[in-house]
Amino acid sequence: MTRRCRGCGESTLTTVLDLGTVPAADHFPPHDSLPDPAETGHGLRMDRCDACGLAQLADDDTVTAEPHGVEPQALRDQAADAVRRVHTAGLLRGSTVTEFGSPHGGTWLPLLTERGFTERTAGPADVVLDCFGIMHEPDQRAAFEARAAVTAPEGVLLVQFHSLAAIVAQGQWNALRHGHFAYYSLATLQELLRAARMSVVTAWEFDLYGGTVLIAARHGIHVPDPAVTRVLAAEEATLTPAAIAAVQEVVDHHVRGLRDWLEETAAQGKRVYAYGAASRAVALLAMAGAHRGLLAGVADASPGKQGCRMPGTDVPIISPAALAAADPDLVLLTLPDLLAEVCAALPSLDGRWIIDDPAGPRRHPSP
Repeated sequence: MTRRCRGCGESTLTTVLDLGTVPAADHFPPHDSLPDPAETGHGLRMDRCDACGLAQLADDDTVTAEPHGVEPQALRDQAADAVRRVHTAGLLRGSTVTEFGSPHGGTWLPLLTERGFTERTAGPADVVLDCFGIMHEPDQRAAFEARAAVTAPEGVLLVQFHSLAAIVAQGQWNALRHGHFAYYSLATLQELLRAARMSVVTAWEFDLYGGTVLIAARHGIHVPDPAVTRVLAAEEATLTPAAIAAVQEVVDHHVRGLRDWLEETAAQGKRVYAYGAASRAVALLAMAGAHRGLLAGVADASPGKQGCRMPGTDVPIISPAALAAADPDLVLLTLPDLLAEVCAALPSLDGRWIIDDPAGPRRHPSP
């Protein structure tokens, strides 16, 4: 069967990243269960459409119920900043709001209701929100049509996404995961919205996850502002064929570097834990061959993950309080955005944090 682009429907797709077979990113078995080789049997590949440029999940044979994570403070702070910027730009008009949520949890609705907006569950709304939600839709064309359909004629659609340019520039290969069906550049997003008869009018950039972009789109044809032009120019310089191809080379280096570091610290008699049972840690830890002899546990604030284990490994997932009580020598932080938050919440671990990085684990002092 011919594979077709999830966005434009064309069949000219090129594989740009192939991780082989890995565990499902959102299935966390009970901690007392034995790892099953079948857990790591799910193919994970990113294709890119030669026609529209959409980077996308090639296939997904996983069927799991994703446990909601606890929304990080960094994400909440960024959301508040984003709403302030949109308000300052004069785009928060009207009185009704609709949100397309993300399976990861989190919401911008309270930030809008504080400004006098009322949530609308049916019919067009003046403000339509989508923060990291639309990437979870297998049919991208239909997803953008659905969001356009509920945006009022004079309303605004706000879409935030993890930038493909940031993923490529920083070698964030483990952003690829099951359930994430699309990875956007602003140029591709413009095409997807144009097909839904909408135009991007402005954009804002944030440091979250190494680089995220929030766009505002309106019905009809509009000339984008200079902020859009700047982002497009930066993307064009970053998303070269050579740079995209180089992400595949980062995989082995990252995995091997983490494995070597875990083995070296174990040989030195150090007790190592990790913090963050995030989806991007699933493939990394499984591919690095992590086990309890190298990594004693992974702490996570999500109650739905505690009492489970990292898929493909025997490494248990514990609470942050249990991590502090374990008094580890070192803690590998799988999500650098959490550094300020975890340092504030777990002061007893000051000076023990190690930041996971494709270039190799690196020590980081308290911020």
